[in-house]
Amino acid sequence: MSTTSEAITNVVLVHGAFADGSGWRGVYDNLTTRGYRVTIVQNPLTSLADDVAATIRALEAQDGPTILVGHSWGGTVITEAGIHPNVAGLVYVSALAPDAGESSAQQYEGFAPTPEFVIDVAEDGYGFVRADTFQAGFAADVSDADAAFLSDSQVPINMSVFGTAVQNAAWRTKPSWAVIAKEDKAFDQAMLNHMAERMGATITHVAGSHALFITQAGVVSDVIVDAARNALVSAA
Repeated sequence: MSTTSEAITNVVLVHGAFADGSGWRGVYDNLTTRGYRVTIVQNPLTSLADDVAATIRALEAQDGPTILVGHSWGGTVITEAGIHPNVAGLVYVSALAPDAGESSAQQYEGFAPTPEFVIDVAEDGYGFVRADTFQAGFAADVSDADAAFLSDSQVPINMSVFGTAVQNAAWRTKPSWAVIAKEDKAFDQAMLNHMAERMGATITHVAGSHALFITQAGVVSDVIVDAARNALVSAA
C-alpha cells in the first residue's frame, strides 16, 4: 500500500453474529461528534460471501482511505473484505481473525470451551444464542432489560459460515488494532490474544463482555481514532 498524506476520516463498522448494526450506535455517536464519517454495514449473516459483499458495497461508497472495524464474526468479514484498496487499517473488536486458507471454526482449535455461550441450531442450519444464557454469555455487563432486548432481537446466522475459509487475510498487508474484552464469554481469552498477537496488532484490553461494542463504545472509539491517526504512518 502506498503512503499518502490524506487524513483518514472514514470509518466502516461491521457487526457480528446474532446482532445487527444498531449495536454500533454509541460508537457512531462518539465518532461522528469527533468529525468522522461513519458507515454501518448490515450483514445478512447468510454466508461469508454475502457479508463480504455487503461490506464491499459500503467500502465502495467511501471517498478515500477508511478504517474498517469488525466485531466478533465481523472480524472474519473484515479479514476478507479488508483487501479493498480504500482500507488503510483494521480494528478487531473481540473478533475472529483467520489467516488465508483458514476458517473461523479453526480459530477455536486448542482453546478452552465457552460453556456460558450456548448456540441452538435450527433444522435449517441457522443458529441463535440460547435465551436463558444469553446475558451471561453475550452481554453480562448490560442491564437486564437491554439484555432481554438484545436476545429477543437476535439475527440468526447460517452456521455453515464458520466452516468457510477466507481466501485473503488483509491483516497480512495492512496495520491492525485489537480491542479485547477481558470478561468475554464467547471466546477464550487465550484465543483472542493469540489471534491479535499473530496479526501483530496493537492490543487494548478493556473490562467488558462480548457486547463491548455497546458497553465500551468510548474505548472502542478511541482505538478507532488511534488507527485513523496512525494507519498512514504504518502503511507503506
